[in-house]
Amino acid sequence: MSGPTIIERLLAHRALGEVPRDQLEWLAAESHLRVLEPGDVLTVSGTPVAGTYVVFEGHLSIRVDRGMGSRIVMEWKGGDVTGLLPYSRLKTPPANVVAEQHTEILMLDREKLPRLIRECYDLTARMVHVMIDRTRVFKSSELLDEKMASLGRLAAGLAHELNNPASAVARSAKALVQELERLDEATRRYFQLNLADTQVYSIDALRDERSAAGVTLSPIEAADNEDALADWLDAHGVEGVDVEPLVATSLGPQDLDAIGGTVGVEKVGPVLAHMASGQVVRRLATEISTAASRIHALVAAVKGFTYMDQQAALQPIPIGRGLADTITVMGGKARSKSVQVVLEVPPDLPDVDGYGGELNQVWANLLDNAIDATPNGHVKVTASVERDNVVVRVIDDGPGVPADVVGRIFDPFFTTKRVGEGTGLGLDISRRVVHRHNGEIDLTTGSTGTEFRVILPIRTMQPDGA
Repeated sequence: MSGPTIIERLLAHRALGEVPRDQLEWLAAESHLRVLEPGDVLTVSGTPVAGTYVVFEGHLSIRVDRGMGSRIVMEWKGGDVTGLLPYSRLKTPPANVVAEQHTEILMLDREKLPRLIRECYDLTARMVHVMIDRTRVFKSSELLDEKMASLGRLAAGLAHELNNPASAVARSAKALVQELERLDEATRRYFQLNLADTQVYSIDALRDERSAAGVTLSPIEAADNEDALADWLDAHGVEGVDVEPLVATSLGPQDLDAIGGTVGVEKVGPVLAHMASGQVVRRLATEISTAASRIHALVAAVKGFTYMDQQAALQPIPIGRGLADTITVMGGKARSKSVQVVLEVPPDLPDVDGYGGELNQVWANLLDNAIDATPNGHVKVTASVERDNVVVRVIDDGPGVPADVVGRIFDPFFTTKRVGEGTGLGLDISRRVVHRHNGEIDLTTGSTGTEFRVILPIRTMQPDGA
């Protein structure tokens, strides 16, 4: 018993089955059946699509490496239509179209597509709907993948940035626990001196006076002072005192004379040990506070970069703050490549109407590319007002974009980076985001560097109640 005929398979096809029979008969007569086995390539990346493909059974796919390993970005199974469709601007696929399993397709050569459009109105309309659905799915897929890749870069950069202050907190906290034990012992010895209130006040006043003075010694001056303090202690037979913390308090030999005169030289050791241990505790607490502040600043920058806790709605966007947050988030990558990033934004830069998270993704994409383009170099980010627009420029001093690829730089999946280092979607998505904001994006490149320019209209929305 023979299988179904081509026209029977078309009438049962999920996408085309409701097209009038006479038009499906035209398609069957003008097309030819093609069979592919697993691994067979239907269309080679970079070559023109040969025609329209009606998938009867099997599985076709496009796999792309976007920096997270090869994965399927588009696929078609029995009941789908792919290839060159009416009015499609598709020229070449971004990667090979490959059969994942035994696949049977009906192929209409591209030279016959104009006749299909002229003679088969309903079939053409159905294929246009298929094309629109394909575009919607593809754009959603590539946007999601680029966001995932960006999230990966953000997470890696944030982990690198958080590592240093988090390590500092852990290191200083451990040292603080140990020092507190020494401070307890020093405090017991200090109170065993049974000093009078006037003596305690005098010592505290001297310590506070030196701390308030805020004198910062150069390394040479600090070393000289440490030697002088050690000599004084040796000369007076005082033992068990760590001199290095005392240097940080700005105490000098003359201050030790004053303390000796207040409490007696025989009691100077416990007094200085107590002061030294207290100074170490204060220093460690300051280190923890500084590192925690850095962590807080990084978290604030990430929240600002992603517009966390804010509704994804059109709103006034301060471009300067977004650029600053982006540079902070990307700081780890810049330092890893020894790239110096400079931001120049006037304090009175007006807002633009937009979606903050999307615009920050544009800045991240441009900055990421600039850093990659100029290791050990410089990147300058500026924002200014030109006529009725805010203009952002990201300028690097790298070797520039090769002349033969400049025209393709905004094409989806096109990248000048090595395999696995870029998705080829960043600039394509950036252009679409900028256009969504009624703006423009372009580039100027040469042997001395590349400049990306983003032009956005100044805010026209009025605040509530205006």
